[in-house]
Amino acid sequence: MQRRILALAVPNIISNISVPLVSAVDTVLMGHLDSGNLAALGIVSMIFLFLYGAMNFLRMGTTGLTAQAYGRNDDTQSALTLYQALLVALGLAAVLLAAQHGLRESAFYLMNVGESYLDEAQRYFELRIWTAPAVFGLYALTGWYFGMQNALYPLIITLVVNGFNMLFSYYFVVEMHLGIEGAAYGTLLGQYGGMVLGLALLWRYRSRLVPLRLPSLLHSEALGAFLHVNRQIFIRTTVLTFVFAFFYAQAAKEGAVTLGAMILLLQFIVWFSYSLDGFANAAESIAGKYYGARDWPWFHFAIKSLFAWGIAMTLLYMFVYAVFGGTIVRLYTDQSAVIERTLPFLPYIILMPLLGFAAFIWDGVFVGMTATLALRNAVLLSAALFFVLFYLTKGIDFTYALWINFLLFFFFRGAIQTWMFWRKGKALQ
Repeated sequence: MQRRILALAVPNIISNISVPLVSAVDTVLMGHLDSGNLAALGIVSMIFLFLYGAMNFLRMGTTGLTAQAYGRNDDTQSALTLYQALLVALGLAAVLLAAQHGLRESAFYLMNVGESYLDEAQRYFELRIWTAPAVFGLYALTGWYFGMQNALYPLIITLVVNGFNMLFSYYFVVEMHLGIEGAAYGTLLGQYGGMVLGLALLWRYRSRLVPLRLPSLLHSEALGAFLHVNRQIFIRTTVLTFVFAFFYAQAAKEGAVTLGAMILLLQFIVWFSYSLDGFANAAESIAGKYYGARDWPWFHFAIKSLFAWGIAMTLLYMFVYAVFGGTIVRLYTDQSAVIERTLPFLPYIILMPLLGFAAFIWDGVFVGMTATLALRNAVLLSAALFFVLFYLTKGIDFTYALWINFLLFFFFRGAIQTWMFWRKGKALQ
């Protein structure tokens, strides 16, 4: 079991770590220009985290359904899941592109985008929005590969996407002096390169990709089951990304320096979360496989093993943040005002992995079980607690109240999911 977990988790960790590495490169590139470019990158990236993150149900739902079909040796169902996911991905991308102007205006208003970096934010948004078809298509493809117990292909795709992204972003920003537009071009080229590769890798599975006609994909019962699972994950992910968006919007009220500090602090969360997501992705695949096969002894043993690895990863990150936290901040930016604003929050960063690790592992287990209703309810309850506590404490110290309650949001998710599983176990829905 330990080897199986690591065989799935390690490629996922390497793959996932490359994602914040791209964010780090873009942040460093903008952080060494001026605070306006850094603020624009952070706020618009948050907007896309909300827009695109809400669509991540395509990956998560596809993984759970495919893993269960894999456990039953049902090639027809696994192929159906992939085709439906790709169809939904293209439809959602078309809607987003058609509505891009209204989305931009609404998002900029809600996120309190400042006049000092409005022009940079607009230019970045107008280019980045065109990544939607590739991003959503990759959600469907990588989710399907995970469900088929293949963590290698998502790793290869992600490394190509992020390698292109970093290479082209550096070239366009540093060599071509295109500023924030250069970072957008890098992202655009990286995503479409990954999409082409992801489709090409399906060739290996050509014998298992059962041909299906369009009426079969749109059949009410089959499509209804796909949409039911994904609807709950969509609500869950929308609420989750809304909390992040709210965090950014509140930080933006305090000005570009405070927003820049919060963006840097979030990089610590991003590094940890993407690393631990490697085990969450492994949980989706393994828990889904044993759940689909109804092999309960191995199902419960897998969960215990996944939590053991999650605790080990947590202790590692707490050590790294305690020893190197200040150095990491200074690597991201050389702006003294932003550094000075960031450093007092580092003690809370050290505690973050301990508060949040359970939520990531349970997310993977719940997705593998397609217990999407429980997944949704856990986030809704946690978000409600976050908002109540923030508004009760913001009068004491606005910035600290925002940050501490944001960290507690991760703790609430893990605690509620633990209680849910303790009560119902494999009967969760």
